Amino acid sequence: MQTNTTSAQPKKLLDQVRDKIRFKHYSLSTEKTYIAWIRQFILYHHKRHPLEMGALEVEAFLTYLATQRHVSSSTQNQALSAILFLYREVLAVDLSWLDNFERSKKPRRLPVVLTIQEIQALLHEASGAPEPICLIIKLLYGTGMRLMEAVRLRVKDVDLERKEVIVRDGKGGKDRVTMLPESLVESMRTQLALRRVWHEQDVVLGKVDVWLPDALAIKYPNASKEWGWQYVFAAKNYSVDPRRKSERRHHVEEKQVQRYVKLAAQTAGIAKPTSPHTLRHSFATHILQSGYDIRTVQELLGHSDVATTMIYTHVLNKGGKGVVSPLDRL
Repeated sequence: MQTNTTSAQPKKLLDQVRDKIRFKHYSLSTEKTYIAWIRQFILYHHKRHPLEMGALEVEAFLTYLATQRHVSSSTQNQALSAILFLYREVLAVDLSWLDNFERSKKPRRLPVVLTIQEIQALLHEASGAPEPICLIIKLLYGTGMRLMEAVRLRVKDVDLERKEVIVRDGKGGKDRVTMLPESLVESMRTQLALRRVWHEQDVVLGKVDVWLPDALAIKYPNASKEWGWQYVFAAKNYSVDPRRKSERRHHVEEKQVQRYVKLAAQTAGIAKPTSPHTLRHSFATHILQSGYDIRTVQELLGHSDVATTMIYTHVLNKGGKGVVSPLDRL
């Protein structure tokens, strides 16, 4: 009796990259970014296999990004991180030239900070944004949260009685506590009531499942269906999880918040480049101006090093580091 045997086809390189990224529990956005950069790196060198290339090819690609694509230093470093991940984690190549690569230095820039009057004008214009976008924008300034920390906020991490918010898994994987502004308590209560109605509808439809980090999903298999783990700012419509292929509610898309912040700033006549992160910078600066110490601000922002927080002290000086211009002495 003759049997047909077929040898298993080896996985394509980019599929191997996806597997390794998911094994290490990296985010979906990181997966998409790394895959895109690795694909560009290979295409730039006419589809040569990375094992056939080395330091010269990596340097040539990074030079191309800087001189012809005119990307920023942070974007160039992002591309380098993706390539290093490919060689070290996927191909298991331990080459000396990987350790000698210097990352492009990010230029030190002062953060863009809005004045109190500019914040008032921006929030006034943002009041025309649909809910919960308007509430998220106010929350960014009122708490100092990063955009992704706000849209990923879970029900269990909002305490209306204590007027505090627990920020889970912030930058660097750290948790921290920040305040919930008194002026937003009722708006948050209304949002949670609406979210509870949606949750009950999702239970009936069998679409109540919410994304959880892999470790938590394994340890608490039923947690993804519980009320406390739901996103406070869930999307109105269902979407299909690109990894698990299940249909459920994701959180509000961060790009919506970015668009409305930009539009509100333009309508308010604010000339400064304004983004959701500008509200975090403004929060920190205005807290310092109110007389709170730098360590308190550091804890509220979740900075590991107080030196990072110190950059906001520049606004505490009267323009030009507090020096009186000689012109004003005439």
